[in-house]
Amino acid sequence: MSPVEVFVKTLDHFDPEFDLPFYATEGAAGADIRASIPEKKSLTIKPGERVLIPTGLQMEIPFGYEIQVRPRSGLSLKSSLMIVNSPGTIDCDYRGEVNIILGNFGTTDYVVEHGLRIAQLVIAPVIQAKFTKTSSLGETKRGEGGFGSTGVK
Repeated sequence: MSPVEVFVKTLDHFDPEFDLPFYATEGAAGADIRASIPEKKSLTIKPGERVLIPTGLQMEIPFGYEIQVRPRSGLSLKSSLMIVNSPGTIDCDYRGEVNIILGNFGTTDYVVEHGLRIAQLVIAPVIQAKFTKTSSLGETKRGEGGFGSTGVK
């Protein structure tokens, strides 16, 4: 399968020493993206706080695709940071800066350093639905059961 081409524009605060989003291994589904903080500073996220982390990148995603913003497993395991709206969606018609919403779910401040790989980007096809109003739905064995109704084991 040939790769989908995503055009990337760098902004003034994008660090030219950084790669564009990149796949860390040959079989990786997600491309790592870094924090590119103006003036190469750091950002502190206090416990319970959510912060928009700049990447210094804008993207042109092909029509019919989205980019999903997902956590990096190592960062999630080894720190108190989480992608708050995971997976986040970057729509194909969005042209603004890609920013990543990080939340600190720990009890101490977390300092996001310039250059930290903060998320991974997964490109995925989009299928739009036609939503049709109806007065009845087909029945299933599960019915209206949700929120753990199928058990935990």
